Amino acid sequence: MKKIILSLAMVSFLWSCTSTQNVTSTKNEVDVTIDLVNVKDDKVMVTIKTPTFTTETTSFHIPKTVPGTYSEDDYGRFVEQVKAFDAKGNVLKVAKTDENSYTISEATKLAKITYLVNDSFDTEGGAGFGESEDIFSPSGTNINAGVNFMLNTHGFIGYFKGKEETPYKLTVKHPANLLGVSAMIDADNSDTSDVFVMPKYASLVEMPIMYSKPDYTSFMVDDMEIIISVYSPTGKYTAKQITPNMETMMKAQKRFLGPIDSTKKYAILLYLSDVAAKDAKGFGALEHPTSTVVVMPEVMGLEMLQEQLKDVVSHEFFHIVTPLTIHSNEIQNFDFNKPEMSEHLWMYEGVTEYFANLFQVNQGLIDEAAFYERMAGKIAQSRQMNDNMSFTKMSKNVLNPPYKEQYLNVYQKGALIAMCMDIIIRENSNGKKGILNLMQELSKEYGTTKAFKDEELFGKITALTYPAVGEFLNKHVAGETPIPYEQYFAKMGVSETTIEVAGNPFLKGQTQPYITVDPNTKEIMILPEIELNSFMTTLGLKNNDKILAINETAYNLDNIYDMIMASMNWKDGEAITVKIKRDGKEQTVKGKIVMPKEKQDGYQSTDDSKKTIREAWLRG
Repeated sequence: MKKIILSLAMVSFLWSCTSTQNVTSTKNEVDVTIDLVNVKDDKVMVTIKTPTFTTETTSFHIPKTVPGTYSEDDYGRFVEQVKAFDAKGNVLKVAKTDENSYTISEATKLAKITYLVNDSFDTEGGAGFGESEDIFSPSGTNINAGVNFMLNTHGFIGYFKGKEETPYKLTVKHPANLLGVSAMIDADNSDTSDVFVMPKYASLVEMPIMYSKPDYTSFMVDDMEIIISVYSPTGKYTAKQITPNMETMMKAQKRFLGPIDSTKKYAILLYLSDVAAKDAKGFGALEHPTSTVVVMPEVMGLEMLQEQLKDVVSHEFFHIVTPLTIHSNEIQNFDFNKPEMSEHLWMYEGVTEYFANLFQVNQGLIDEAAFYERMAGKIAQSRQMNDNMSFTKMSKNVLNPPYKEQYLNVYQKGALIAMCMDIIIRENSNGKKGILNLMQELSKEYGTTKAFKDEELFGKITALTYPAVGEFLNKHVAGETPIPYEQYFAKMGVSETTIEVAGNPFLKGQTQPYITVDPNTKEIMILPEIELNSFMTTLGLKNNDKILAINETAYNLDNIYDMIMASMNWKDGEAITVKIKRDGKEQTVKGKIVMPKEKQDGYQSTDDSKKTIREAWLRG
């Protein structure tokens, strides 16, 4: 990063020399300033000193879509009052051409544009899950003056058509009490401003920054620096609490990955949301080549938060393999407003999600039974979606119906595709190789700067592995034939069975509710005809009972999500007090918590004759 800064300084010097000799001033830098100090009406001013234009008009764009989201989000809807000026401060004509685009006249005179940016967190709706028009929180923005700013830079900074490869200099003016944490290097030593220099627009928008009261830790994983910054609105959690588990996990990931190493600094920005306020409600994470933005509800218990972070952050970190190191032309030459999508989401998201589960059993963070349980859950969820749809066709058309409704299957069937490929490679190599070896070979073949052609990937994979892998990809990934998972498990000596898994007091299978809400009173009510679970029967709760309070905390429609989240932290045997209304009369029920159990299809090891190859698969 320091080398980039020095090279840009040299470029600036050479331009200066040229302009002196030719008397003509030419600027080849996009100079952006974001003002986090003078926030008005929850809006931030952005000022851009523009490069030199030789055309009479130019177009300015805010992204419609950004890498890793697979949705059209129209970040331009949060931008207003776009103005353009010449060097003397005279106003130039600006015409808005669509939600994300502007045409600026007299571009040869253009020296500066300004605009205001609203944040997306304040607009999110839904009971913790967001609504269809919401920006997924980890790819969104937050403006909380003097407290927190989540700068997903694609939400604040635009680009000029034809100038995407022009260097960017970003200056962020911020309150002295707030620290900006990023994977970028701050070139300014000031306490009230940060300066970042990046070689082009696509590089800059992959670099989120979070400003908040300083709360961060850092540690080394081999020669990679990991920095963790935490924003917790009530101070419930700190980076120091989060770090030990994260360090254990990320060191295990690095041991699992081996020689794949594409970055020397990695930033994890954890934003904990106040679900009772106008705040982020889409929980999860968004990967960047050297960063991960994570949004979780602060109401989570520490144990559950750590478990969620283990799964979510490990998934995002594995993206340094794909698409950072291994990706198609569509990823390398991403168009932020007219994107062409790649056919290979099964690899970008599926292999990544598979690794996020496989490494845990490989490194002893979970046992074999837990790994099978996770894969069984993915099979069940994938079969609730269109199991006959070509995965490559879905990937290519993921922005459009009916394919975009199937996007979530990339984390289910996508991971299972990777698992089956892993098993095929293990079987054909007698356990000596797996899908991780394949990804290492693909990394050597391509790497961060060399992209593959979508239509050539299957052939390359087949050449690096076995014909059976190519046959599988053509039949079950490009083709429309559902995968017979039991046949692939059987190759590793694993058979179908029925297993018992932990349930939730208020949700069956995490999706079917045991409760509803009276729209007239906002009271929470146990559904009238549903079969009660063990939690309810043990306490003597009945159908139609209205739940007014639990452990002296009142609940209704307004904070029902808090109740469900709190229940995820409960343990068997803990004391509980539930205030209910039955047949119009209030009463209090006391007892011990019995967390419900649910039966589902699963898998277990049964064939010891295949123990050696199974051990190579899970722990090799």
